Amino acid sequence: MIQATQTATAAVSSAGIAGGEANEFLTFTLGQEEYGIGIDRVLEIRSYEAVTRIANAAEFLKGVINLRGMIVPVVDMRIKFSLGKVEYNQSTVMIILNLAGRVVGIVVDKVSDVITLTAEQMRPAPNFSSSFIAKYILGLGTVGQRMLILMDIEQLMPGNDKVPVNSASVVEPELS
Repeated sequence: MIQATQTATAAVSSAGIAGGEANEFLTFTLGQEEYGIGIDRVLEIRSYEAVTRIANAAEFLKGVINLRGMIVPVVDMRIKFSLGKVEYNQSTVMIILNLAGRVVGIVVDKVSDVITLTAEQMRPAPNFSSSFIAKYILGLGTVGQRMLILMDIEQLMPGNDKVPVNSASVVEPELS
């Protein structure tokens, strides 16, 4: 238990959360839970739009969209986390992320806010019995009575996760 806590603390520290630095997170909901991802990964937030399905793709891969000439895979986070399917509505959004030069869209129930957390407001995640859950959680953040789960989005969307993210890459805009 002590080693797991030390490992989590090291993970939080290596992500820049400790050391007195303030970090900005985009928060979103899936069901009743609130999650946060580093705002530096967010390229844009869009209303959910129709996707082109990919035959024989993993269930969590909703399909792909054409985003200004770039083919972007879209992942339904509810299915990825085994939270069950829901009908998309007006608050359903797609967050377009830059993950180490790859562009990926994630579908979430609703975007909540952009918040700044200090090191005092962030803690390593407790030791979960499921390594599936633990490897995706960077830590926990608190704002007043709110608690949010800080996601390690890089771990959540690795290239070997049956998502064809390598076909979509960040294209730097040309300067005129």
